[in-house]
Amino acid sequence: MTNTKQTAPPQYKVLDPSLLGRPVHLLPIFAAQLRDDLAQAMRLNMNRRYWGGFQVDQVEFSRLEGNEPRTRWLSYASPAGNILFSLERKVLLSVLNYRYGRSKADTTAVDESQVRVTATEERLAVVLGQQLAATLAGRIELNLPASDKAAGGELDEFESAPGNHPPKGTWIITVILADAESGSTGQFWFALDKSLMSSVLRGLLPERDQGKKGGAGGQPPLAQRLQVSLNGRLISKEVQLGSLFDLQVGDVIPISLHRADVLLEDSRLFTAAVTEHKGKLCLTSFEDAE
Repeated sequence: MTNTKQTAPPQYKVLDPSLLGRPVHLLPIFAAQLRDDLAQAMRLNMNRRYWGGFQVDQVEFSRLEGNEPRTRWLSYASPAGNILFSLERKVLLSVLNYRYGRSKADTTAVDESQVRVTATEERLAVVLGQQLAATLAGRIELNLPASDKAAGGELDEFESAPGNHPPKGTWIITVILADAESGSTGQFWFALDKSLMSSVLRGLLPERDQGKKGGAGGQPPLAQRLQVSLNGRLISKEVQLGSLFDLQVGDVIPISLHRADVLLEDSRLFTAAVTEHKGKLCLTSFEDAE
């Protein structure tokens, strides 16, 4: 019998043209750093009374597709940008129960549909969001070069407010938690505005690329920003007018290619050698024109 089982076609990741040239391939490095930071922050004595047995299992970046279930978002504003935060209610209720009297032996999963929303729950969500957003902001600031830290201001001076659901295409950081006692899992999310996402990517640039972006206010020097047009004159040959009129298709004009002239408008600035690289003519070995 012939096996007619068909193999599913491979799924290829679609590139976003707006991200070309940006170090998005290094985002897993930031995610690993943030995972360690969050795990450390949740182990602090002042935070363990909230999180109990919860541990950070995974942190990953993604783009919001627009078809995700709607959740309640809180907004934390700072001079460097805005962070949106959302926490699964079952996780919030577990934290609430642990904070206000659940014994460690009680590992029963919380049924959120049977629990009404209280002011205490809402206040706790704000407090947890401030703690976690401050940890994220601290990691962003720590990765930035010194010049950007001075210009960006303090990242952890937050003002909390209710937030709207982030629009499609927003960068989302998903943090997956696991409760070691009950075995349950949950998630919370960060959404970064364009300013903070740019800071994340800028902090991931290699040092050699960061150095290219120096200068006052993060601007490169004027000599690097001012663009001029150079023209390369490969050859020039004098011919008689009669010979020019006698040219026909297929005729060959003999020439010898030496060094080319490099012109800025009509001014001859350099001479350069003409080379071939991957099927293209290139200029190299520039020398000042006398």
